Amino acid sequence: MYAILRVLVVAFSVLCLIGGLAVIVAGGPAALSGLWLIALGAVGLIAVAFEQTRYHSEAAERGDESPGNAGIDDGPLDPLFRATDERFVDPTTRQQLRVWVDPASGERRYRRDE
Repeated sequence: MYAILRVLVVAFSVLCLIGGLAVIVAGGPAALSGLWLIALGAVGLIAVAFEQTRYHSEAAERGDESPGNAGIDDGPLDPLFRATDERFVDPTTRQQLRVWVDPASGERRYRRDE
């Protein structure tokens, strides 16, 4: 579903950019409106490029699965990761999660807090 939404936003943004350029090239009193269309298209493309997917695992994204697993991995955890005091309730699954971090890289993992 997220992939479809991204495609729609990109398509709309590209249409805005093309439409804005066409309005500017056509000239006349409406040419200034073309700048607004170009700005709207640019904002849409930037939004897709910098979309925040913090609670959506990469595996779920590639497999077109529901984002509900919040990147939770129940497999063995690399010994480099250290438990933090940070805990939160995942809004999708309603499960209590604990944050684990690799001090060297800053990479974070989320595990069910038991």
